[in-house]
Amino acid sequence: MDKNTVIGFVLIGALLIAMFIINSRSNQAYTVEKQRVEDSLAALKPKVDTASLVKDSKVLDSILAEKQKLPAVFVTDTTESLDTLENNLIRIVFSNKGGQPKEVKIKNFTNYQGKPVIVESGNFNKLSYLINTGINATAQTADITFVSSKQIIQADQSKTVSFVLKDSTGKEITHQYTLKPDSYLVDFTISMKGADKLVSQNTIDLQWQIETAQVEKDLAYERQQSHICYLENGSYDFEYVASGNDKNFNKGLDWLALKQQFFITALTAKNKFKSAAVKWTVPADSLKIIAQTTANFKLALTGANETIPLQFYFGPSDYNVLLKANNKMENVVPYGSGVFAFVKYINRHFLLPVFDFIRKHVASMGMVILLLTLLIRLITSPILYKSYLSGAKMKALKPEIDRLKEKHGDDKQAFSMDQMKLWKTAGVSPLGGCLPALLQIPIFMSLYYFFQSNISLRGESFLWAKDLAAYDSIASLPFSIPFYGDHVSLFTITATVTSLIISIYSMSTMQDNSNPVMKYMPYIFPVLLLGVFNNLPSALTWYYTISNTITLILQIVIQKYIIDHEKILAQIELNKKKPVKQSKFQERIAAMQESNKKLQEMKKKGNKN
Repeated sequence: MDKNTVIGFVLIGALLIAMFIINSRSNQAYTVEKQRVEDSLAALKPKVDTASLVKDSKVLDSILAEKQKLPAVFVTDTTESLDTLENNLIRIVFSNKGGQPKEVKIKNFTNYQGKPVIVESGNFNKLSYLINTGINATAQTADITFVSSKQIIQADQSKTVSFVLKDSTGKEITHQYTLKPDSYLVDFTISMKGADKLVSQNTIDLQWQIETAQVEKDLAYERQQSHICYLENGSYDFEYVASGNDKNFNKGLDWLALKQQFFITALTAKNKFKSAAVKWTVPADSLKIIAQTTANFKLALTGANETIPLQFYFGPSDYNVLLKANNKMENVVPYGSGVFAFVKYINRHFLLPVFDFIRKHVASMGMVILLLTLLIRLITSPILYKSYLSGAKMKALKPEIDRLKEKHGDDKQAFSMDQMKLWKTAGVSPLGGCLPALLQIPIFMSLYYFFQSNISLRGESFLWAKDLAAYDSIASLPFSIPFYGDHVSLFTITATVTSLIISIYSMSTMQDNSNPVMKYMPYIFPVLLLGVFNNLPSALTWYYTISNTITLILQIVIQKYIIDHEKILAQIELNKKKPVKQSKFQERIAAMQESNKKLQEMKKKGNKN
């Protein structure tokens, strides 16, 4: 293996290592009116009986107070009652207080403690908006008790529950929730009669608060994999939860989602939110909460009677499931981002279909990863062969390169010129070993993202690993080592050892191992692996163990039994006899080198004189 190949693999290693306030109004009308009466009483005091005035004042106070109260129908029984919508995938408990979800459980999944996955629960969670309840009086819907209807089952087995709020003047608000069979989507419709009187400025200021509890065993890693995701004006993007930033949207927001490592809570406006603002905080680790998120949306109204279609998603971060929603929410699954955003297309359209196909026919998920790795290595083996062939050619030229070094001594420019000429006449490309290695980067990065984001690996055990979506641990340490952690991952050790063996073997086959930098650099990456991979999913470290083993075997087989070194030497000698045709760019480079050589010779003569 030549130094260009080593540089390529080192680059791969470097790239792998390189993630309302609630407003209320004062009782101004009451104060003004009461002050007017008191002023009148003071002016009429000599003429009117004091007892009568006091009586009149109390009557007026009573009248004004009545005006401040909610209409009679709004003042309902404050006792909380619960209603449930449930299918084979999720179970949602609703409260009549605010007519909103109270608890959401995702079935068929458990958390790191073996308990059901709850994506919404607790007092922080809220869905509310401000309405006018009387003269100069407002209230949040979350603080008002609605009247719930009985659950209705439709012909298609969809289940619907409604919460209604009415007053004596005909104004009405209805929150309707519909859950279809085999779906993680919940249709949420806000219907209003007298919307122009219920809300101000023809706008609903909807507040949505979500608190997401820890689900996976590694809280820090789950936070690293959690994002605030959104689709604004048809364009998808995300923010890291750990950053704690605020985000404003003014171009029309389709949906907003809080994505944990493997689960998503999202709210969609089918006619888009007019604008929105979201902020999040990361509580102390002891609370075992990923983030507390508060989003304020503005929904525009156009008439007195309005129906606003919204939709919730409570479910897994599963690409195939999200794709069916037809709202671009499949982008939430991080199959590639940043510089390597392009690898998501490899994951979506190649790796995921192949992985799913193998999974249908193989029971063990560890063996699925093994077979997938074998397939990938088979596909990339021609690239690997070209890399090793280039290395063999460079090694065959080593005696001649050594003679050039001896000839030119410290004149590095003259040596470089003659070395380039030798490579050209022998038909050897100096990038022949580096480029094939660099071409493998998309495959490496695709699998890196794939094994961290595929929910199918969650909860799957293999050998000593209890969960392929989390790190495997064969021992817990009584302390935490910087850059390593507080546990020992055996798959990380096997990946590191196999990588180290490859480096040692590569050094023994290099055509030039005299460079002290190149001599020790191949050992740096394996050591870094030990710290970086110790907290990564065991599926990823198991893959690297297999991949490294296959690479080592292929390297030995190709170099020992496939590449004919005598044939390569004969071909090089034949290439030397052929005329070398240079491109215009090569001719310019050669001319510049020749010009520099003459300049150096002139300087030497000048120094001698």
